[in-house]
Amino acid sequence: MTARQAAGETGTAAKILDVAERLVQSRGFNGFSYADVAAELGVTKASLHYHFPGKAELGEALINRYAIRFAEALQAIDAGPLDVRAKLGSYAAVYADVLQDNRMCLCGMLAADYETLPPAMRTAVVRFFDDNETWLERVLEQGAGEGALHYEGRARDQAQLIIGALEGAMLVARPYGDPDRFRAAAKRLLATLDGGNETRVSGP
Repeated sequence: MTARQAAGETGTAAKILDVAERLVQSRGFNGFSYADVAAELGVTKASLHYHFPGKAELGEALINRYAIRFAEALQAIDAGPLDVRAKLGSYAAVYADVLQDNRMCLCGMLAADYETLPPAMRTAVVRFFDDNETWLERVLEQGAGEGALHYEGRARDQAQLIIGALEGAMLVARPYGDPDRFRAAAKRLLATLDGGNETRVSGP
């Protein structure tokens, strides 16, 4: 199944992906089985295997669909009348919105299970983070060029720092059940790029 096919799934396949995504975001990839998905949907495991022959195929479809949705969120940020600081705040808000539903970033959860993932899923997880780093790198370079953002070293290194910090902040905020804890950490992180001025962590 291609990434576009995964994103455009409807009917039973879409419901399978919806349930599996929630389970991965709350339990991790190794914390659920086809039996869990089948029981929640009230279908047989054979029905799941019809759409996704194995858990590896299901996992890859999940990442592809998630990556497309995330990319669409970034495109929406780019399309809006936002300055670079607002773009970074909106980027952090994408993570905050996921945490608001008591979930974790799908690829962040999968990264924790990375050593046990099938090769195709490993590749897809890395590609997700690479794509995010590329987007952040571009925004950071734009901000530095405009004099709106200040950081040491390469923009790519700063992009990696931002992703790692946001994923970590989600992880720490989760056991407290407090999305505001994440938002506060994100604001402090982004404030280091603009001389301590507060960056609002909100949607585009």
